Order: sequence, then C-alpha cells, then structure tokens
Amino acid sequence: MKLEKTERLEDLQCNGLKIIQDKNLYSFSSDSVVLANFVKTKKDDVCVEIGAGSGVVSILLQSKSPLKQIYAFEIQESMQKLCEKNIKLNGLEEIIKLVCDDVRNFEKHLEKESVNVVFSNPPYFKVTDFEQSEVKKIAREEVCLTLKDFVECSARMLRNGGSFYCCYSAERSVELITLCAKNNLIVKEMFFTENGKGQVKLVVLKAVKNAKQGVKVFKNLITNEENGDYLKILHTKNFGK
Repeated sequence: MKLEKTERLEDLQCNGLKIIQDKNLYSFSSDSVVLANFVKTKKDDVCVEIGAGSGVVSILLQSKSPLKQIYAFEIQESMQKLCEKNIKLNGLEEIIKLVCDDVRNFEKHLEKESVNVVFSNPPYFKVTDFEQSEVKKIAREEVCLTLKDFVECSARMLRNGGSFYCCYSAERSVELITLCAKNNLIVKEMFFTENGKGQVKLVVLKAVKNAKQGVKVFKNLITNEENGDYLKILHTKNFGK
C-alpha cells in the first residue's frame, strides 16, 4: 500500500497487525491500547466504536477475540480516509464497517437497542481556546460530541445487558459515572491509569445496561516509566484481570 509523505507504517506488535499514522492528523496513544485490551466480546457480538480515528482500537479488538461485526463511527473526513486505509491494510473489510457519520445519527445505520458492546476513547476535554489543528481539536475536545450526548447515544444503542467500555480523563470521572447512572449504565468494573511519576491520568470503566449495583475496582495500571517511555505491559491482554 502506497504511503503519503506525511504517513508512517507502524507494527502493532499483535498478530502481524500494522497501522498507518499521519503526522498531520491525530495519532493514537497508550489510551487506545489500554482500552482495546480491556474490552471483552463474544463471537456473535455486534459492536460499535464511537470516534474510530485511525481504527486502531477496533483493529486490535477484533484480533483479541473473534466477533460478528464492528461499526466504527468517525465524523472527520480526513480520519475516515485513514481509518479505511488501515482496515484494508489489515484485510478487515468484512468485520469492521466504517460509518462516516455523526454517531448521534446512528439510527440511520443501526436499530435502537441492537448493539451488544459499545466502546470508545472519546474527546476528554471541554472546548478551550488552545490553538491546535481542527482535526486534533475535534478528537480531543467536545466540539462535535459532548460527554452527555456520548453517554446517551451509547445507552440508546445498547441492548438490555449490553456493555459500555470507555477510557476518560480521571479529572472528569465523576461526570462520566453520574451520566452513566442517569442512563441506566451501571458501572461494574473500573481502574485508573497513572504515569511513571505517580500522577493519575485516566479512568477506564465497564458499565452494563440495567445491571445490578456493585462495582469491582482494580488496582491502578502504571503505563509509563519515569522518563515517559511506555511500559511493555501495554502489549499484554490482561488489563483488569
């Protein structure tokens, strides 16, 4: 596959999978790897990824455990093209279906309450004045999708008993959990990540639609060395166990 001048090919170190990243667009981080390793699916599951970006989470997830179908929603045209390229690169056109639309319009593509698993590494921040490219701003800030809309859409998609997986800014974890509860997504598993300097960065959780109360909290996952390098644990498949 031909790469553009701004693109680079990377080895995902998982079953021969590769990923193309573009330095002018939004590049994935350890957050995506942590999420992909935490999500649990069954072979007949229909899944939705909200905000697919380059497609890395869906690509890693399908490799971890076979599943029926992933609908990968991505709103940005430049990221859609990159995601489609990565899906084809890994020969996953039959499993991962790219949906080039705002996830709030999901009922154009899927029936309400028809999905087994929703997973996402969504925008973490409220809209700021920080100067950055439009692509990165939409990926990082609530320009196109607020936290409220994100959780509400997820709840509407999911079947009763369906699972919602998300990683999010630890600073906004109370907002996330409160909105989940309002939409009958009951948090069942969660943990926090921290960097090599002891700073808590993310909350990673699983919620189940209309489940009974009771949550299992795992120990913090340290993702970096003190110098900032990612730990090799990010390549394991045992987060949350």
